[in-house]
Amino acid sequence: MPYIFIGFIAFLLSLHPANAKELTVERIFSSPSLNGPSIKGLKISPDGERVTFLRGKESDYERLDLWEYHIGSKETRILFDSDKLHSGKEVLSDEEKARRERLRLTGSGIVSYQWSEDGSALLFPLAGDVYFYRLGDKESIKLIDTPEFETDVKLSPRGNFISFIREQNLYVFDIKLGQEHQLTSDGGGAIKNGMAEFVAQEEMSRLTGYWWSEDESKIAFTRVDESPVEEVSRTEIYAEEIKTITQRYPFAGKNNVHVQLGVIAMSNKSSVRWVDLGADKDIYLPRVKWTKNSELLSFQWQSRDQKELRLTFYDWGTDDTRVVIREKSDTWINLHKDLLFLDGGSGFIWSSERDGFKHLYLYKMDGELVGQLTKGEWALDRLEGISDSGKEVYFTGRKESPLEKHLYSVSLDSLNIEKLTERAGYHNISLADNGAAYVDKFSSTTQPPQVSLHDSKGTHIAWLLENTIDERHPLYPYQSEWVTPEFGSIKNQDNVMLYFQLFKPKGFDATKKYPALVYLYGGPHAQMVKNAWGRYLPQYMAQQGYVVFTLDNRGAAARGKAFEDTLYRAMGSTEVDDQIEGVKYLHTQPWVDKERIGVHGHSYGGYMTLMAMFKAPEYFSAGVSGAPVTEWGLYDTHYTERYMGSPINDGGVYERASVFPYAKNLAGPLLIYHGMADDNVLFKNSTKLYKLLQDKNLPFYSMDYPGKKHSIKGKKTQMHRLNMIRNFFDLHFGVKR
Repeated sequence: MPYIFIGFIAFLLSLHPANAKELTVERIFSSPSLNGPSIKGLKISPDGERVTFLRGKESDYERLDLWEYHIGSKETRILFDSDKLHSGKEVLSDEEKARRERLRLTGSGIVSYQWSEDGSALLFPLAGDVYFYRLGDKESIKLIDTPEFETDVKLSPRGNFISFIREQNLYVFDIKLGQEHQLTSDGGGAIKNGMAEFVAQEEMSRLTGYWWSEDESKIAFTRVDESPVEEVSRTEIYAEEIKTITQRYPFAGKNNVHVQLGVIAMSNKSSVRWVDLGADKDIYLPRVKWTKNSELLSFQWQSRDQKELRLTFYDWGTDDTRVVIREKSDTWINLHKDLLFLDGGSGFIWSSERDGFKHLYLYKMDGELVGQLTKGEWALDRLEGISDSGKEVYFTGRKESPLEKHLYSVSLDSLNIEKLTERAGYHNISLADNGAAYVDKFSSTTQPPQVSLHDSKGTHIAWLLENTIDERHPLYPYQSEWVTPEFGSIKNQDNVMLYFQLFKPKGFDATKKYPALVYLYGGPHAQMVKNAWGRYLPQYMAQQGYVVFTLDNRGAAARGKAFEDTLYRAMGSTEVDDQIEGVKYLHTQPWVDKERIGVHGHSYGGYMTLMAMFKAPEYFSAGVSGAPVTEWGLYDTHYTERYMGSPINDGGVYERASVFPYAKNLAGPLLIYHGMADDNVLFKNSTKLYKLLQDKNLPFYSMDYPGKKHSIKGKKTQMHRLNMIRNFFDLHFGVKR
């Protein structure tokens, strides 16, 4: 594949070599961010008149304020300064901490917000309370001010109510009357109303447990009974205290929660009508969504083994349910959020991987298939929306290359597909409700995120964040030392094409031999190799004199279902085989030192690091494993059983996928780190491995982070972790500074 260069950057480098600064770990995690200004939560208002977004302060890129760009006046202004609304430390409830961990929400201040559907009002939570702003008012109103912490706060579709969860019960608040109503009362302990259970949040990307109908007449909600789930006592070790936590964790093969789906009519708030989910209670409820008809609710039913997915309609008037789509697979079915109901009740659009790649299909409301809208040996990312005329459907996908993501439209009349984004790279899209405009958050390996506004045909309207790397940009002083990655591909032993990304060391000299670092993830539903602005670890290590190599093995995203299915009941096998093929490619490069090839990854990448060190010590000389799963029986039901099946009478597949049978082969230096308050990949994964390695008298290193969960958040902790990784490989590869 061709290398990717940006000419103007090379020109800048030739003009300003004297401006070079050394990239340090401390600078990477300090403000202002080297990425430039941060913009999150991009939304086009429902009336199409403005774009709103969250932006970090220049003095602290993690402290977020709410901004707007007014399209008519072309003016950008801050709407709400989080410091003026709330000062001092934000004390989050345990539930909110867990929810933000699942959402991967970082930072403080205003971290989320919502528009009313008519575009007349905004709602946002801050420090556990709820703020409401109607356009035209001088300031926001604090609607909820209580000692309790309200979570999952929503504005009703027409802006007349807000809703939220307090102490595991669902509430609504009438804005005009200023009255609060408690809709459920039995929440507490093992019962959670309107809340998503652990695996729904962590593995199904369902972060809520309640849904308003479009006319505000009804609320659908889940009632979760966690009592069947095994309680585990674990310690969360902090710097100054140790907490004993009792957590209901659904280990693979063990019991899940029981989920009910109820509907409450706002005209009779004291009565709940329960939806019939079937006789089998050991199921998942991954999605719930109202149709355009507020008498008709849709939900997705998923079997425990995840080989069957049903789209089902519940009719409020008749109290009946009917299955309209039934998907089946011999391995597993990937969940998605691609369900769009058409105006007038004429039908809906749905995505499926039934032909091997994710594509869009058009259905009538009774479940009759009208036709397939997209097809080909390329993957669709997401259904983005539909035009106001209902004739053009917008989606993001990989039609040009699996390494790039673009926005496309497909005509419902002609099925003609038009590519709307032009620049090579990665386009994340926020589409207006009427499809008339979209916001494009674009990046590439040479361009940190830029944000621009476009019309429905892709024509550029305005920059919201141009983020040009000029003399004012935080990254500018480091550009002459910057390493641009190269892309390439190899074929594995099964003749499958695998893509890689390669950072050569700063000041590369082909006559020298360099140590190499294989930086990986390796697990499903992820892609490391793509033409997008990436993590700073590869850049930093390249500037420290390392070749940094990343390869997306079989199982990675954006390559079709067959590419993923090799993982089925075989985790830790084909992924390692493919990574070995990558190292063999490195062996063919005369500037790579075969005796100094390390491996590092976090989470699934931590698991892969261990498997690489234990199963292929002749290829990997040293490794740093972050927050690894070590035994799949210690991980949760929904994720693990999707790929590995049930551990009950499994024929030994769980044992073969565990790191423990191979640990005896450890030959090179190994460092393991873990957060000591991790509630996702439990700390037990690492401590169990520590004990095994100690019992086998095998030396290793460990670094455990007090109070940190799975993401190991925090600027100072991030600094320490990256310095530790570099120092570890420097020490064992004999790199002197």
